[in-house]
Amino acid sequence: MTLMSSTRLPCGNRVLDLSHPKVMGILNVTPDSFSDGGRFSLRDAALRHAESMVNAGAAIIDIGGESTRPGAPTVSAHEELERVAPIVEAVGAELDIIVSVDTSTPEVMREVARLGAGLINDVRSLQREGALEAAAESGLPVCLMHMRGEPGTMQIDPRYQDLMGEVKEFLGERMRACAAAGISSEKIILDPGFGFAKTLKHNLSLFRHMEGLHSFGRPLLVGVSRKSMIGQALGREVGERLYGSLALAALAVVKGAHIVRVHDVAETVDVVRMIDAVQTAE
Repeated sequence: MTLMSSTRLPCGNRVLDLSHPKVMGILNVTPDSFSDGGRFSLRDAALRHAESMVNAGAAIIDIGGESTRPGAPTVSAHEELERVAPIVEAVGAELDIIVSVDTSTPEVMREVARLGAGLINDVRSLQREGALEAAAESGLPVCLMHMRGEPGTMQIDPRYQDLMGEVKEFLGERMRACAAAGISSEKIILDPGFGFAKTLKHNLSLFRHMEGLHSFGRPLLVGVSRKSMIGQALGREVGERLYGSLALAALAVVKGAHIVRVHDVAETVDVVRMIDAVQTAE
């Protein structure tokens, strides 16, 4: 395993301490996200939900204005900004928390950085035109995720000859692109991309062999909360996937994940803290 050079990650005007695993709470301000679409699109509802996740122990709030569920349509930069910007500003002003923004859009990256966001979480790994430049200008850390194609088409017959090898090749290439744009490796978080251009078999195999990604020496973010891989493995609908989500969160932490991105913050925080207590005991 290649160790990180530092466990302290500057995120705007705050610092994320990754010496212990952290929980990232999901705040979707979209009308069509797969699990909670439309529930938190209004400012007050979004702010109260963010506050409840902070009180439950979240270290990061991840705000997204474009659904990336399989089959999701793209939205315009203007529409995404209208959804996201007021929530980023409100959460940043009222809560002592690192704000992450789940976006691939350069205009959104620039504006949320100005409004105080501390992290860019891009499922497209800065592949949209102008995204690398916008992320570099922001000075913020970036989470790069593995995905093939676009959310609208990514689940149409995804195939791999060497799953882990191809995931690593993609992430390595994106890290090199970041370096060329002036984004140092110390500002990068990596996400295996569970559920993105992967079958159930792919997801389970990638999860089992996740430790292979530690060779990059960068923090790993794992997002599997309520996803279809849980539904397919257990035969559960979205609202019945809490226990499967907690099982995968626990396994991710044991396998070395530094951040778990979840809907159910309070329950996951207990799981993460309990595992950390055991792993750090003498």
